[in-house]
Amino acid sequence: MRISRRFRAGLFGLIAIATTSVSSATYGDIGTIRFSVLKAGWFIGGEGGTGTLTFHGRQYPVSIGGLSAGLVFGASQTHFVGTVSNIFRPSDVAGVYGAAGAGAAIGAGAGAIVLSNEKGAVLSLTGRQVGLIANVDLSGMAISLR
Repeated sequence: MRISRRFRAGLFGLIAIATTSVSSATYGDIGTIRFSVLKAGWFIGGEGGTGTLTFHGRQYPVSIGGLSAGLVFGASQTHFVGTVSNIFRPSDVAGVYGAAGAGAAIGAGAGAIVLSNEKGAVLSLTGRQVGLIANVDLSGMAISLR
């Protein structure tokens, strides 16, 4: 029984070490992102913009584009700033981000949003919106590296 207890203790130790190293390897790094988006529509809307991803001290230009379907009237420009987490390389930011929402802006407004893409990248953004727009829509936003 003495060998069995030592074997069992060693086995539990190996499992604990393996579990710790595997779980820490699944978390990605964090970068910062800032971009401006112009959104306009009359029932069907569109949005487009540009910005910069900063990851590991390097800057990468990004493009934003998308469509909105629903009740969209007006135009606005939003300046977003935030973090992108769970990325291993800059290309992990690229992808389609979806959101459903409602809002209105007359003049200036502010807001926050958290979105994720199919690769697991998570955008946590705050924004400052300027313009005249009312919307109740389903939106899709695509980010790509330029």
